[in-house]
Parts: sequence; structure tokens; C-alpha cells
Amino acid sequence: MKLCRHIFLSALLFAAGILRAATTNDFFAQGLELDRAGHFPEAAAAFEKSARAQPASGTLVNLGLAEWNRGHAGAAMLAWEQAHWLDPFDLRAESNLKFARLVTQLDEPQLKWFEAASTWLPPDAWFWMAGASLSLAAGAVLLPPVFRRKKSGWPPALAALGCCVFLFSLTTNVGVVTRTEIGFVLKKNASLRLTPTREAEAIATVPAGTAARKLRTRGNYYFIRTADAAGWIEREEFGLVCAEPGVSP
Repeated sequence: MKLCRHIFLSALLFAAGILRAATTNDFFAQGLELDRAGHFPEAAAAFEKSARAQPASGTLVNLGLAEWNRGHAGAAMLAWEQAHWLDPFDLRAESNLKFARLVTQLDEPQLKWFEAASTWLPPDAWFWMAGASLSLAAGAVLLPPVFRRKKSGWPPALAALGCCVFLFSLTTNVGVVTRTEIGFVLKKNASLRLTPTREAEAIATVPAGTAARKLRTRGNYYFIRTADAAGWIEREEFGLVCAEPGVSP
């Protein structure tokens, strides 16, 4: 009886996965058709639904193109940054970002060295690398005495290599975490305010696509710092790179 129940539950989960994938593919295909027809707002909405159901760099690249074609430079650059976050090797996202920054005359996000290093691989890869390198170092130290191996030079060398890789990957994991606070201004000529209220004085105006770092949150506002200014901005006017694609912060 338990076996039958397990098989039934497994079949339900498998069917749900197939249904979700089919729905995602339908949204993506719909987005492609709408994009070819020049219906960019509708195409962006379809790609957004597809990315929300199953985030993928290809979907986000197409979402960015649709947003760019409808005149939403900030949303386009955010989508391409999210694609680059998922897949640092996606050349389409990288080339689109370079073109967009050339057109808008905006700078890349200012990254610390360990944050820049963390962009070399997908975020999950650094986590697994840290675990694998630590296991390698521990195994090189603990296993030879257990198996009564003769002393040689390779276990200490492996242990040293594992420790070096672990320390580096641990640092890059910190970079991944701190990069989650980086985002982009979505609204054209968005105002940075002195206090987190609509009545507050505007201390600076920033264009869509401006990179900034979120420092803290209060109510419906983020306190962000750009390369030139700092102030409060409404959440709907600022998108974090690691946020769920297509969902307002």
C-alpha cells in the first residue's frame, strides 16, 4: 500500500513538473511571436512570466531586448544583469549590456575585488567549490594515517591546495552575498530623496539604468548609493539583480 502511494505521489510530482515546463515554454514561445510582431510590451510580459516560472539566462536576454525596444532601458539592463548572474558565460547578455551602457553613457556597478571575482562563475559553483576544496584538504590530512600510507609529499601538497582554493572560494562566496545588494534604477529621471517619504526634498535625479547599492530599507523605500549620490528611492523604482525576475522589490 505504501509503495502504491509513493508511486502515485511520484507520478503527480512528475506530471506537475511537465506541466510547469510546458507552461513556461508556452509563455516563451508567445513572447517570441509577440516580439517578432513588434508588440514589445506584451512580449516583455510573456517573457516575464516565463522567467518567473523558470529563470533562465536565455529568457532574461529576450526579456531585456523587449524592454529595450519598448524604451525601458533600466528594466532591460536589469534583465541582462540577471541573465549574467545566472550564467556569466552568456555572451549575449554581456554584449547587450556593453551596448546599452555605450548608448546611455552609464557606468558598470562598482565592485570590490572579491565581488568581481565572484562573477567568474555562477553563484552555486562557488558554494560547491568551497565544500569540495575543504573536503579535499581534510581528506589529504586525515586519510593517509587511517590507511597507513607511507609518508610522501603529495598529501601535504593536496592539503595546501585545498586550503588555498577553500579560502579563495570562501571569499568569493562573500562577494556573491554582498552583490545581492546591487540593483538598477528602473524609472526615468528617478528622484533620490532626503527622507523616505513622498513629501521629502529631492536631492538628486538619476537616469534609468544607473547602478547602485542598497544600504538599508525603510517601509516602501530603499536607501541606495550610486557613484555620485545617495538617498531614498521607492522600491518600485529600483530593481535588485538577485530579486525574482519580473517581480517588483
